[in-house]
Amino acid sequence: MKISLKPLSQQTIVITGATSGIGLATAQAAAKRGANLVLAARNEEVLAKTVRELEESGVRALYVVTDVGKREDVERLAQSAIEHFGGFDTWVNNAGQGLWGRLEEVTDEDHRRLFDINFWGVVYGSTTALRHLKKQGGALINLGSVASDFAFPIQGMYSTTKHAIKGFTDALRRELNDERAPVSVTLIQPAAIGTPFALHAKNYTENEANLPQPIYAPEDVARTILLAAEQPRRALHIGGAGKLMGIFSRLTPGLVDTTSSFMIKSQLKPEPKRHRQDSLWQAGQDGQVRGDQSFIRRSGYTAAIVNPLASLLVVGAVGVGIGLAVWNKLKD
Repeated sequence: MKISLKPLSQQTIVITGATSGIGLATAQAAAKRGANLVLAARNEEVLAKTVRELEESGVRALYVVTDVGKREDVERLAQSAIEHFGGFDTWVNNAGQGLWGRLEEVTDEDHRRLFDINFWGVVYGSTTALRHLKKQGGALINLGSVASDFAFPIQGMYSTTKHAIKGFTDALRRELNDERAPVSVTLIQPAAIGTPFALHAKNYTENEANLPQPIYAPEDVARTILLAAEQPRRALHIGGAGKLMGIFSRLTPGLVDTTSSFMIKSQLKPEPKRHRQDSLWQAGQDGQVRGDQSFIRRSGYTAAIVNPLASLLVVGAVGVGIGLAVWNKLKD
């Protein structure tokens, strides 16, 4: 069955993890495009504030306090969207949590809780959303990571959850293809993104958690998510560095293994960690799109994906410029 997705201005979009980082950036970008929004997270205070601000700008929005690790919460989220807006067109499984610590040091309870949020949250969101999307069509968008292809030491179980999300999403997409269901299924794979992710993570190490450069803008991820909401895409990477890491991990795994010490050091700051409340078991201190990173860049690779025609025009213009320079030099 042909998959046909509506323009964003005609859509209702459900976003989990909507009070911080990528989720909040996506909500803000979708609002500017005229979409109705259903926002989900654990922090009711920030959810209410976000919806209030969106409504003041003329956007129709609803919030539902949701712990994505609980299926009953996710089902209540879907039902609220149906009752309030008559349904939804795109469902974004964005909620996620970080955890820094060696695999042997982290407790079983924390490992399981991480899986509840990162993996089971995607499973519950996907299977719940599909009951509605398979009837009317639409887009299901799951947030994986560069860690879906590349396993990071001291973020081992986080990487494992993201590998699991990729496997689940691929299998689900193939089952829907077999059913000829009118649903686009997209895996989004960001590299390091300049959000409060590291600040919210639970940290077993003695040092402040760090995201190694290059660090890309959360707005780049939001643009890519909204592209997938309008145009069926299988998988989309954010940041050329993340794409390259996946290629190296696949083609030269042994060589990548030898860089373990460097990878660990790059994920830790020199200073001792500050004791703060993480958001593994409770809602975090949300409300910010960006974290405390000193340098956040925009991704040219992602810009080329989102707007390939513009990228071709730029490349063409550069080529013409070089050609003219060479021609003038030859004439001299």
